[in-house]
Amino acid sequence: LFCCVPGAHVDGHRFAGAAVAAGAVALLDEHILPVEATQVVVARTRAAMAPLSAVFFGHPSRDLDVVGVTGTNGKTTTVHLLSSVLAAAGRPAGLIGTLTGERTTPEAPELQARLAAFRDEGAKAVAMEVSSHALALHRADALWFAVAVFTNLSQDHLDFHQNMDEYFAAKARLFEPGRAAVGVVNVDDRHGRLLFESAPIPMVPYSLADAEDVRVAPTESRFRWHGEDVHLSLGGRMNLVNALAAATAALELHIPAADIARGLSTAPPVRGRYEPVDAGQPFTVLVDYAHTPDGLEQVLRSVRETVKGRVLVVFGAGGDRDREKRPAMAEVATRLADEAVLTSDNPRSENPGTIIDEVRAGAAVDASLHVEPDRRAAISRAMGRARAGDAVVIAGKGHETTQQFADRVLSFDDRAVAAEELERLGWRR
Repeated sequence: LFCCVPGAHVDGHRFAGAAVAAGAVALLDEHILPVEATQVVVARTRAAMAPLSAVFFGHPSRDLDVVGVTGTNGKTTTVHLLSSVLAAAGRPAGLIGTLTGERTTPEAPELQARLAAFRDEGAKAVAMEVSSHALALHRADALWFAVAVFTNLSQDHLDFHQNMDEYFAAKARLFEPGRAAVGVVNVDDRHGRLLFESAPIPMVPYSLADAEDVRVAPTESRFRWHGEDVHLSLGGRMNLVNALAAATAALELHIPAADIARGLSTAPPVRGRYEPVDAGQPFTVLVDYAHTPDGLEQVLRSVRETVKGRVLVVFGAGGDRDREKRPAMAEVATRLADEAVLTSDNPRSENPGTIIDEVRAGAAVDASLHVEPDRRAAISRAMGRARAGDAVVIAGKGHETTQQFADRVLSFDDRAVAAEELERLGWRR
């Protein structure tokens, strides 16, 4: 069966003939095509593809405790922490998200296939990220979520969603009857409180207030939760909140608090999420995926809370993405960092200089802002200016290992570049 899916740039109906020639015996399409094959015509092929995929793979989500995590920031860290908790509780679990595939949430056939593979391999649960794109484009339809988690909502993806109301509505689809048994929601977030009050399924709140005896350092956190001590190998207050999201979701899966605390305490750092680069230097270097104004603000506030010296940040904005957030990135960077270096992120098809100009428009008038389009040179500058007790935050790309331009894709890993720059400065593990 070949599904003819209209895309943002290319319509899959164009390839129906080639698909039949390659062996497809039937087509799922939105209108009759001049092709000799059985054709099933539906109003929206995307909407039909998900339940078809679920049937084909035997509805795997019915045999698994699937926890779906949605929100602007924190999804990746939350699912990785939850995966560690599930392992500590003796529940083999699969993981789906930004670090495991090309898309945060795969297209429906791949998603159902991966769930089926987890089931067949003996997994009992799956922790997965659920993006707003996936919800709007029906990728996560025909899935049953044992728990749905909402982390937060702030400006992002307005190149796809028309406005924040539409963006929130897409996220809220995860919390509907017939889709999730229970919701777990961050009530410290304004949109989280709204969802908690309005969702038509049982909702369980979590909040930073749930943690006691909180001690946050640049590369670790300690707190008490439900009478258990937790030692998290992640710094930053926002990661403490992510841990509480994972912990509350685990409680809804009837995992004991002691197992949850052990799972959180043994969880390894998450690639590119508040990840330290340490070569014994007397200042902190952190690589983080923060690519939204709120994400960058949370990271910089967390760093400011835990270091005695100055905060330096390297940041930019991606091309072919939400342009409205660009000046807001500079506003946050120049307000919360002592020194900011504006550079290229992934320009994609856009002119890097144009993106930088749009970002720079939001900078404070008296800000210490340096523009260096070359990302390696920008990282080098920030690290070369760091003194003992300072912190350098390299934001935007996190775990990524390439930099995308209109005419080329370069090998580029912020973590590796940071390590190389430290070695150049004389620091080496």
